[in-house]
Amino acid sequence: MRDDANRSGTDPQITSEPVPPYPEQDQQPPGSERDMDPAPRYRASRYRAADKLRGKVALITGGDSGIGRAVAVLYAREGADVAVVHLPQEQSDAEETRRAVTQEGRRCLLLSGDLAEPSFCREVVERTVRELGGLNILVNNAAHLNSQLDLSQLSYEDWDRSFKVNVYAYFHLVQAARPHLKAGDAIIATASEEALKGSDTMIDYAASKAALVNFTKSIATHLVKDGIRANVVAPGPTWTVLNVADPNMPTEDLAQLGSEDPVGRVAQPEEIAPAYVYLASDADSSFTVGEIIAVTGGLTNTR
Repeated sequence: MRDDANRSGTDPQITSEPVPPYPEQDQQPPGSERDMDPAPRYRASRYRAADKLRGKVALITGGDSGIGRAVAVLYAREGADVAVVHLPQEQSDAEETRRAVTQEGRRCLLLSGDLAEPSFCREVVERTVRELGGLNILVNNAAHLNSQLDLSQLSYEDWDRSFKVNVYAYFHLVQAARPHLKAGDAIIATASEEALKGSDTMIDYAASKAALVNFTKSIATHLVKDGIRANVVAPGPTWTVLNVADPNMPTEDLAQLGSEDPVGRVAQPEEIAPAYVYLASDADSSFTVGEIIAVTGGLTNTR
């Protein structure tokens, strides 16, 4: 793993991030980002804001850690207030996200609960609108992941939870958010490279993410009639607690995460987050509708 002390703001980021092998580690789900080694990079010190989201309000599920946290920070830097949805067990990570957002001079509302419950999905939308004054950007980012090393290990319970959290929650959030969105606003879903190519170990996860992609493409033509853009970001392997807390991920495989990527490493959350800024900004992506932005380090170009 490359020594952090050797990183320089003048070095190209593509070649200056930590590379495998990473320290072997595991956590019980949902895990905690603060216990990861090395700590994921989310502050995006190289990113320069341009007031692209000034006065907007964003709701980000799974915004307590990983890609969601990095998106929350960049949205705040671009001028948006942010609501973050997280599980009760993720409170400490969520508090860290709130500190990072408020350091950017914006408000951060924490919303704790389980997105597998339809009523909670509706509640987070209504509370965001009520407490932050509106809703302009919905980021469906939270996910359930429990890999299986063999098809025989795939249980109905995991299949059911994957679809409830990864797909059903998205449906409920979209339906609850739509009356509050207007022309220029955006819906963004987090998929995965697994949604584009399938996975022999993340079977239910890949299937649910593929459903999420297709749902987004299907609703995009309806939403754009009102000037609302719906799009997808499909990240490749990323250094997040979702992977570290995957119960069936062998620690030796986690240590080599991203090694098969043409870039030769995992992404850091701060490298994925700018795609969400692009899709949230009407000035940047006003003609981008129903698309998939694959930020995979080249994986989807090689398989």
